Amino acid sequence: MITSRAWRRAAAPALGLALALAPAAAAPAATAPPPVAPHRVPPEPPTADAVRTEVDALTVEAPHSMNGYSRAKFPHWIKQYGQCDTREVVLSRDGTNVTQDSMCRATSGSWYSPYDDKTLDSASKVDIDHMVPLANAWRSGADTWTTDRRKAFANDLDNPQLFAVSAASNRSKGDQSPDQWSPPNTDFWCGYSRAWGHIKSIYGLKVTQPEKEKLVAMLNTCD
Repeated sequence: MITSRAWRRAAAPALGLALALAPAAAAPAATAPPPVAPHRVPPEPPTADAVRTEVDALTVEAPHSMNGYSRAKFPHWIKQYGQCDTREVVLSRDGTNVTQDSMCRATSGSWYSPYDDKTLDSASKVDIDHMVPLANAWRSGADTWTTDRRKAFANDLDNPQLFAVSAASNRSKGDQSPDQWSPPNTDFWCGYSRAWGHIKSIYGLKVTQPEKEKLVAMLNTCD
């Protein structure tokens, strides 16, 4: 059950889009790409109680060195379906009334940014954010991963790792952990901490002590 109102609001446009798309007759291939099933709805993280258990089990350690880090070591955005790369899949998934050209590029639509409670009217104003940023993942253990695992992490559509958000909020966040930056829209703190904690858990990434304490505090907003 979704416990965060903000998460429901963020997911609602995509849910509406999914209902509108299924199982209507396909548009001509010349004017629109094929449907991007099964990734039509943002993946919801586990409940706050489940993530509390996951966070409690995370290993606490100091951040690893940034020596050797490069975003190129996390290949993205990769092709997902036909001409559709990961960014375009998330834009289609998270937006409302999204239209795409034959190359899968979003040409119109609107997007709700849960980080700062803003609605955006152009894909050019939207960034696709990694919930756990690539550089943070590197400092948390991804420095020891293979390139294939880093690629999977950077393009993960099956878990709550990729979000369409305002470019301004994404750039404000940068590679900071929740103790250093948290969404200005406090209604999304529950959803944010559930997603962050779950991603750290399933990928076996580490946390710092301040990061863990902030996650617990944010998870408490779910109650």
